[in-house]
Amino acid sequence: MTATLLESRLPAPPTDLRDAAREAGVIWAGLFTLGLGFGVLVASDGLPWWLAPVISGSLFAGSVEFLLIGMIAVSAPIAAIAVTTFLVNSRHLFYGLTFPLHRVRGRAQKAYSVFALCDEAYAMLATKDPASLSSSRILWTQAGLHGSWAVGALTGGVLGSTLLGGPGALGGLDFILTALFVVLTMDAYREHKDRVALISAAAAAALAWLVAPGSMLLVAMTAYAVSLAARHRLGRARSLRDA
Repeated sequence: MTATLLESRLPAPPTDLRDAAREAGVIWAGLFTLGLGFGVLVASDGLPWWLAPVISGSLFAGSVEFLLIGMIAVSAPIAAIAVTTFLVNSRHLFYGLTFPLHRVRGRAQKAYSVFALCDEAYAMLATKDPASLSSSRILWTQAGLHGSWAVGALTGGVLGSTLLGGPGALGGLDFILTALFVVLTMDAYREHKDRVALISAAAAAALAWLVAPGSMLLVAMTAYAVSLAARHRLGRARSLRDA
């Protein structure tokens, strides 16, 4: 009886945090590794070590951060940095169409969720049934991704250039991000086996690579969004005709 009363007074375990860690823990570890490489890059370019966690914590822009360090190192114009950032991160314009932001409660929480909307968060959350996601589950997932990247950058900035031997240690880290997205794509397809969407995405990527290899991501995302809109319109017209 006493044990039962004590257990009833204890706070409930953070289920959403536990579930987020169980599902995204490997991704968090991957982002920590990438952040470590980013910190080493900052230190090896002769920039102050604290710049790595400041950029990662305040921008949280992934690949753009690597480009930004290179452009800062060569004193690139502000306009060039702004245009490059827009082109690389323009894919987030499409992410906002299907990300379950409506499940996040509170203005501050929504603002943070928009800020922390990275590729990995979209891949893990947008493919799920929104009704199965709570506000705290979404926020814990995103906070874990954000924190892993920033802590990795801090660690790499302080220790990476010494322990990892400078810029030569970065060889192969660029492929980690590619491999990470391959795995996320496979998981998303297993959950929603939509062959038409998969073929459309592959065709859009091939078309972009042939037509505009310098802006492949932007062109591919645009072409894929157009194909999805056309598919939705055709499906709706077919449903109305059958009705």
